[in-house]
Amino acid sequence: MPHPNVNQGIDIPAQQPGSVEGFYLGDLAEGAVLDIETQHRRYRLVKRSDTRVDLSGHPTICPEPVEVEFEGSVGNKTMSISNQGFIGRGMCLVFRHPLLNQLITTSRILEVHKIS
Repeated sequence: MPHPNVNQGIDIPAQQPGSVEGFYLGDLAEGAVLDIETQHRRYRLVKRSDTRVDLSGHPTICPEPVEVEFEGSVGNKTMSISNQGFIGRGMCLVFRHPLLNQLITTSRILEVHKIS
């Protein structure tokens, strides 16, 4: 049974890195902070490495910063995960939570800003 916080109903136009505003995780310095507003939540992402981030903002799965494995982002439920580590407006974050050990997909990103 899927975890209740996994977004099963993503239905948005496909987006490709470079076609929307956003950031490549690999281009950010370690410790860089992104403020990510999705349709349902506001997340704070702190880069630890090219694939590891501290993520907070979900009241159940990450109310406090949790180190997660960043998988990338998707434009819709049928599109594969971006391997380039892109985080962009109009897409959905995909990450693996260490305790749930499954992929979590957020709702669509409305805004993403680099804080530091």
